[in-house]
Amino acid sequence: MSDHISISNLPSTGDLSEKVRESGFAEIVTCKVEDMAWTVYQFFLSGLMLITGSINTLSTKWADTSNGTGNPYYGEKYADLRRFDHPFLQSVGMFLGEFSCLLVFKIAFLMAKRKAESGQEVSVGLSKLIDGNQSFNPLVFWPAALCDMCGTTLMYIGLNMTDASSFQMLRGAVIVFTALLSVIFLRKIITNQMWLGILFVILGLVVVGLADFLNPGTSSKTNSDTNLVITGDLLIVMAQIITACQMVYEEKFVSHHNVAPLQAVGWEGIFGFGTLSLLLIPMYYIKVGKGGSFITADPYYRLENALDAFYQMGSNWQIIVAQVGNVVSIAFFNFSGISVTRELSATTRMVLDSLRTIVVWVVSVIVWDPFNAVQIPGFILLGLGTAIYNGLLTKPFKRLVARCRGRSYDDGEAEPLLS
Repeated sequence: MSDHISISNLPSTGDLSEKVRESGFAEIVTCKVEDMAWTVYQFFLSGLMLITGSINTLSTKWADTSNGTGNPYYGEKYADLRRFDHPFLQSVGMFLGEFSCLLVFKIAFLMAKRKAESGQEVSVGLSKLIDGNQSFNPLVFWPAALCDMCGTTLMYIGLNMTDASSFQMLRGAVIVFTALLSVIFLRKIITNQMWLGILFVILGLVVVGLADFLNPGTSSKTNSDTNLVITGDLLIVMAQIITACQMVYEEKFVSHHNVAPLQAVGWEGIFGFGTLSLLLIPMYYIKVGKGGSFITADPYYRLENALDAFYQMGSNWQIIVAQVGNVVSIAFFNFSGISVTRELSATTRMVLDSLRTIVVWVVSVIVWDPFNAVQIPGFILLGLGTAIYNGLLTKPFKRLVARCRGRSYDDGEAEPLLS
């Protein structure tokens, strides 16, 4: 069967047929189907990103819903069975996963260097993985890591109070704050299409918040406290402001260095892991009191007790699996996300990220949370808003037209430096 479709043999319809040909539609229809086909490797990368991205949220929630006992040596109350509530330590695990990306980059870089020195050809995939500037000051990633540290920890605290599905959906608020901050600090112009997308995102956020307000009993921490659930939602949305600051900082001060994305993620992981690990020490001595019980489940209200966390992990294998899953999934998610952007497009990566929300929602309903129908229109509005804002409804068509006419199309897609 021919992989070309042509309208040249169709019966003439006079002026209409001539107008169709003049419009260039014939060039689009005759475009080769094989140009749009995915390879097995591309399918693998897309599936890996979707699965590991979903596991990242689900494993964190799994740990939050698990219980374990601590060491009574530090106090009698530590011997009681308690939920695993250690958002700061979980953030350390997230940065450990990002740090591993730097190890992967170094291994790939050495492999490419040895092949080049021995006269062997370096594969295209390996070249894409390490392609980037090596002359930069790594300290430029420290502010971004601090933003990531605060934003992620705040989101993990919020996740303890609300559903995993709401957590994943509310992260879409980052579009709103990134757009506003880009106008202020980057002097960017927001088009009418983008404003329309932002409007849909805001409506989606309102619907998701309304769903939690009407049905607060889905939270793993409480079955009745509506205020706690809404507080968790608000913390997640507030975290997106910090994430937006991180994105704007990266675009203004980091992107021009043209660092390989995998290497950039690794450096952020190093700074985040080192900084937050040191902060765990004073956190042990900071007591938040009963008023801060929504942050920690420590019986003596310590802001974070990493030692107790490890004892709880030792008493329940499920917590260990969940924590390891968090570290491993974030590493593979960053790798596959960067690879998807380079092998396919940033648009494809955005679509897969939206599909991740569906996976998290379905698994959450099956495992932890009762079905909440109000969340469905909220997700649709968020997904539609994201698609409109990023031009997912128009860019593929414009790219196809340009490709079939033998022209290059600059759709403004920039590979995210950090995930």
